[in-house]
Amino acid sequence: MYEFDLTRPTTIADAVAALNEEDAQALGGGQTLIPTMKQRLAMPSKLVSLGAIPEMKGVCMSDAGEVCIGGATPHAVVSAEATAFPGLADLAGQIGDPAVRNRGTIGGSLANNDPSACYPAAALAAGATIVTNSREIAADDFFEGMFETSLEEGEIITEVRFPVPEVSHYEKFLQPASRFALVGVMVAKFADGVRVAVTGASENGVFRWKEAEQALSANFSADAVSDLALSGDEMISDLHGSGEYRAHLVNVMTGRAVKAAS
Repeated sequence: MYEFDLTRPTTIADAVAALNEEDAQALGGGQTLIPTMKQRLAMPSKLVSLGAIPEMKGVCMSDAGEVCIGGATPHAVVSAEATAFPGLADLAGQIGDPAVRNRGTIGGSLANNDPSACYPAAALAAGATIVTNSREIAADDFFEGMFETSLEEGEIITEVRFPVPEVSHYEKFLQPASRFALVGVMVAKFADGVRVAVTGASENGVFRWKEAEQALSANFSADAVSDLALSGDEMISDLHGSGEYRAHLVNVMTGRAVKAAS
C-alpha cells in the first residue's frame, strides 16, 4: 500500500465537498477498492469514507411500500433487516463470506457494477430507484455496461428504493473461489408482469432477459422458459466456463428461481 489521505465526513454535504477535491475517491466498504489500490491499479491520493454518515445507513419502509436501504448499509444488515423483501434479503446473505458481508455496502456494489455482482440483478429485477445526492435514477437507466454506470464524477449513492414484488427469488451458481456469481438470476413477479435480471453471464454486464419476462408474465412456471435459449456469442468466456455454458446456465437458473419463488 502507498500513502494517502483519509477523511470521514459525517454528512452527505461534507462528503460531496470532499469528493470535489483533486484526486479524491469515495470509499464504501472497500471490498473492491482496497485490493485494487494494493495492486496499484487505482492510486487516489485521498479517500472519502462514507461509513460515518448516519443518514446513509439502515433499512426502512417508505410510505409507498418500498424497501429503502441507505447506500452505506452493509450486506449483513440488508440480509437481516430487509425482511419485507425476502428475495433481496436472501440475495444479500449469499454475497461473499461473513467478512465481506459485514464490510461491503450496497451502494459500493452498485456503483462498482462488477459484471458478476449480485445487487445489480436485484435492482434491475425489482425496478429499483437509485437515489444520489443530486437525483433519482431508475435501475433500467443506471447500468451502462461492465463496470460502467450513469453516475457522474463525485456523485454518491445515498439510498436505494426497492418496490416489493409479490414473489421473488435469486438463484446463484456460485464461483467457489471468488464467491461471485458465475451466473445469477433474479426473478420478481409484480401485479403487472415479471422481471428477470441476469448477472455474471454477459460481457455487457447485468441485463434483463426480456424473452423470459414475456413468457413468465403469461405463465409463471419453469415450463414457460424451458424451451427458451440465449446465444453464447456475447457471454463471458473464461477458464470457469464458455459463453455457451453460461448461456445454458441462465436458462437453468431462471427455471430454478421460478420454482423457488412459486
